[in-house]
Amino acid sequence: MLICFLCGLTTVFDIIAQQDPQYSQYMFNQMAVNPGYAGSREAICLAAVHRQQWVGFPGAPVTSVFTVHTPVRLFGAEHGFGLMVRSDRSGFNQDVSAQLSYAYRMALGPGKLGIGASGMFLNRALNAEWRIPGGSWEQDPSIPGQNESVIGYDMGLGVFYRAERVHFGISTSQLLQSGLNYERASDRLRRHYYAMAGSVLPMGSPEWEVAPSIMAYSDGTSTQFTANVNIIYNGRIWGGMGYRIGSSIIAMVGFDLFNGVKIGYAFDYTHTSIRNHLSAGGSHEIMLSYCFTLIRERIVQGYRSVRFL
Repeated sequence: MLICFLCGLTTVFDIIAQQDPQYSQYMFNQMAVNPGYAGSREAICLAAVHRQQWVGFPGAPVTSVFTVHTPVRLFGAEHGFGLMVRSDRSGFNQDVSAQLSYAYRMALGPGKLGIGASGMFLNRALNAEWRIPGGSWEQDPSIPGQNESVIGYDMGLGVFYRAERVHFGISTSQLLQSGLNYERASDRLRRHYYAMAGSVLPMGSPEWEVAPSIMAYSDGTSTQFTANVNIIYNGRIWGGMGYRIGSSIIAMVGFDLFNGVKIGYAFDYTHTSIRNHLSAGGSHEIMLSYCFTLIRERIVQGYRSVRFL
């Protein structure tokens, strides 16, 4: 297995320099990038996203992420708690991470603001086959071993605001830029910055709504910008298009199946030169989410007459 393709891969897209995975249905997956989002749905929400990028390209990124978050009221204040578990495979790297998030929530104008922080645990496994022309990888101390596993820790910060028909947030991940120390070499997590905004606007008919959204994120050296517009029918069916600048055209569709269960699918049509090496012309992403509230049943107080005791 030749893994040296990674060196050439980094010249194809600026986004490869970024360590965090990308998402096309980011509007349904904001818990993965912003701890301030925790509890903002006023319900217990679970979401799972699986993304297979650049289908047919050897070593292309494959990402699976699961998130859950809930609002909590404690000591007369509102809070949000969240958990994210993520598997991200790219080239010879296999990252498995777990992240806990907390947000302090407060009323602000017509909506609520969440100010959040997160702590992350990361395990990175390296499974490579180095091929160095005219030499041996063991002669270069900057190249790690072919099979190693390292552990890293880091944190993130974020703020998120939601009102009835608008939301926006900014956040940063891998804030500490912690080091990953292999036996022979070292690597470092790179800080990422995110900005998101979206709204749901009425159309001419009450059954139809339009939901534009944007996301930008950067690692300080390269920046990616995505814009989407979804048309929603009766609050249960949506479909739309998006564009990731310099990379791909996005088509998506989704359904609210029943009782808060949503399923969505997105296809990225890659329009750069890497498309010539893809078997399906782009990337696939599927999303499944479910939100519910815990309703306390009212306890009926019984009354018995003393005459029947």
